[in-house]
Amino acid sequence: MIELRVSYRDKDDVLLEDSLESKNPHELFSIWFKKATERGDVRQPNAACLATATKSGIPSARFVLLKAFGESGYTFYTNSESRKGREINFKSNSTEYYIFLNKQFRRMEILTEENPIAAMTIYWDPMDRSVRIEGAVEKISESESTEYFDTRPKSSQIGAHVSRQSTVIASRESLSELNKKLEVEYTDKRVPRPSYWNGYRIIPKTMEFWQGQSDRLHDRIVFERAEHAAEKQIASHAGENGWVFYRLSP
Repeated sequence: MIELRVSYRDKDDVLLEDSLESKNPHELFSIWFKKATERGDVRQPNAACLATATKSGIPSARFVLLKAFGESGYTFYTNSESRKGREINFKSNSTEYYIFLNKQFRRMEILTEENPIAAMTIYWDPMDRSVRIEGAVEKISESESTEYFDTRPKSSQIGAHVSRQSTVIASRESLSELNKKLEVEYTDKRVPRPSYWNGYRIIPKTMEFWQGQSDRLHDRIVFERAEHAAEKQIASHAGENGWVFYRLSP
């Protein structure tokens, strides 16, 4: 694998502080995201790697889909009883769930561990660019979650009822059996949002914009809330809306 190497951008195509398209990280993200969606070679520009951890520091990561973003935060949806859901929950308690095993449902219990902090990384390979977002996580309102759930394809809505995410199942067949049963049940009915299927929003504390360079002197521009940067006595540039930004060594 040591021979695997790709070229990025040339020395005359760098990311400079005085030529940023916006000094507001949310606006800059929007500009980069728009460019990614307008290209024909970025298949899923909203795919993001979400990293969470238990309160004791055991990390985990997986890909999710970014479904909304802006000044209020960066939103994704998931099963609150999944591993990531348990790790970003706000209360440490036990949660019960059921698994379909040997053609019957069995009650199980899991421990939720509070640590509502996460990091999200989006990488647009054809653009040689990525954005990393770090911050606290909050659960969005029930009405917001329901509003989005109602826009999903019916097959995906039923899938949310079938899959008790991250739980052990006997086989693929058990999923298919339950899926067929619910397809019949909801043939002519609206599929309700499961109570455990919710939206979460990362409220950024820092946002890092990365652009790859072929000489490996990559550009890394970090936006941080001014109050946090001041505490660390970082030499920074003034951004907009309470943000400052600075460059990191690659």
